[in-house]
Amino acid sequence: MHVLIAFDKFKDSLSAAEAGAAAARALAQAHPDWTLDLCPLADGGDGFASLLTHAAGGDWKAVRVTGPLGERREAAFGRVALGSIPRAARARLGVAELGPDADSAARTPRRNVAVIEMASASGLALVPPGERDPWRATSRGTGELIRAAADAGVAAILLGVGGSATHDLGLGALGALGFDFWTAAGERCELPVPARWEELVRIGGRMPALPPIRIACDVANPLLGPRGAAAVYGPQKGLLAGDLKRLERQSERMAGLLAEHCSQPLGLAEVPGAGAAGGIAFGLMVAARAKLLPGFELIADWLDLGTRIAAADLVLTGEGRFDASSRQGKGPGALVARAQALGKPVHVFAGQVTSALRGAKLHAITPAGMPLDEALRSAEGLLAAAVSGAF
Repeated sequence: MHVLIAFDKFKDSLSAAEAGAAAARALAQAHPDWTLDLCPLADGGDGFASLLTHAAGGDWKAVRVTGPLGERREAAFGRVALGSIPRAARARLGVAELGPDADSAARTPRRNVAVIEMASASGLALVPPGERDPWRATSRGTGELIRAAADAGVAAILLGVGGSATHDLGLGALGALGFDFWTAAGERCELPVPARWEELVRIGGRMPALPPIRIACDVANPLLGPRGAAAVYGPQKGLLAGDLKRLERQSERMAGLLAEHCSQPLGLAEVPGAGAAGGIAFGLMVAARAKLLPGFELIADWLDLGTRIAAADLVLTGEGRFDASSRQGKGPGALVARAQALGKPVHVFAGQVTSALRGAKLHAITPAGMPLDEALRSAEGLLAAAVSGAF
């Protein structure tokens, strides 16, 4: 029996790699004759950069950046040789194919792709729960990572935008890339977080020459409206219900100022995915001509997931919570769809299961009545026990 083990993270508990390893240990103990293929998944958030960089044999460049609340912290970006990225993933990136001298050319800086994870510089997990506040959070650190990658002379930048703490339309990142933000009193605002937006009347500055930016994104939310960034993702970042209308109004005004300064149509705010990560997708599309890519499809190509599913007799996957959003073209849900299309039996393990999925066997690993904090602490053992019990 050849088993593909492809888990996403169990948020606040296990990384994708840790979850897969726990399942693999349980299977190896019960069935030592089975062969196991571990393939951690990511959704553009925590673990995105390390997963793709490691898979392609890349290295890391550490950078001191501004954290989500203005603190100084260390983050890093991955550097991956173009020649080490599978051809299908290179095609999604829109990077020119390499010539016959691919191996030698791939070692030069201009033949590298920088892989950046927004969560490492501007992530929600970096902010204690009691301090989460989208009015004060900045994406500046993500812009500093982009600037450092550009200075390294890479051919392209791939940005994963899951797990952000921000709703600043990427203005903080743009500030790190050369844009200025001015108040009516003629004062320059260094951190244009939403708490300062009512003071801001003008955007200036210019974007430096940057390599192509590709944003891995699996959400389809526009910037504004009932399905927009503030309405859907603001509450999990600390937005109070009574503040939604004010943040939405100010978001629309700042989006208009940015679009006007960059001579771009405000209609980009309506592009599916423009609301990703507090609108940084919109900001980078407007100011840096960034392009959105389907995140799971890119990751699947990068990890050669199709071939690995085809070779498997059994597929195991899972994440912290399997719900209706899991079936919307990303992560374990997308993996299940691919495996089922090839007739592979699939088992899904999750801390909580709140949505049915025809044809797959779903396993909720948390016992009924167990408090959340205990479930998070015990996730590794609970997952291993559930896998052992299933096989």
